[in-house]
Amino acid sequence: MQRMPFDAMSDRDDEDLLALYATGDAAAARVLTQRLAGPVYAHAVRMLGGDRSEAEDVTQDALLRLWRAAPSWRKGEAKVSTWLYRVTANLCIDRLRKRKDGPALDAIPEPEDGTPSVNARMQTKARNDALQDALMQLPDRQRQAVVLRHIEGLGNQEIAQIMDIGPRAVESLTARGKKALQDLLAGRRDELGFEDEDAT
Repeated sequence: MQRMPFDAMSDRDDEDLLALYATGDAAAARVLTQRLAGPVYAHAVRMLGGDRSEAEDVTQDALLRLWRAAPSWRKGEAKVSTWLYRVTANLCIDRLRKRKDGPALDAIPEPEDGTPSVNARMQTKARNDALQDALMQLPDRQRQAVVLRHIEGLGNQEIAQIMDIGPRAVESLTARGKKALQDLLAGRRDELGFEDEDAT
C-alpha cells in the first residue's frame, strides 16, 4: 500500500487520519498526535489542578484509547477531538476520585523563563494558583464545563457533546461554575491585584 507524504497529511481532517492509522499508516498517527496532544494535555492540567506529571499520563492514556478505537471508528458519529476530550475528562475525574482516598500531592511549578519582573511573575503565579485552587473546589462537572468554555474556548454545542448533556445544561453548569469562582475569589481581589477586572 502506498503511503501518503507526511506534509500532505497535515491537510487531512482528524477522521481521515484516524482511518489511515487504522490501515497501518504510522505517519497519520504522528500528524494526529501533533495536532491533538497539546490541547488534550492542557485540558488535563486544568482538570487535575496543575499536576503536569499526571496530565502527561492522562494524555498518553487518552491517545492510546484513541488508537485502540481506530479500527472500529464509525465516521460521522462524533468528532475525534470531542471524543478525546470526553475520554480525557473521564480519566481526570477518575484520578481525582482516587486522590481523595489517598494523600494529596501538590504540583511543583516549573521555573519560568521570561523577562517579566519578579513582582509581575509572583502576581501572575498568585492569580493562576488562586484560579486553580478555586477551580478545584468546584464539583467535577462544573469544573469541566468552566474549563472547556472559559479556558479551552469551546462552544456550548461541542461541550454538550463532550459531556453528553444538552446545551442548556452546559449553560447552567458554566453559569453556576463562573458564579462560584467569583464568590471564591471575591475576598482575594485586592491581594491578587484585580481592580475592575472580572475575577474569573
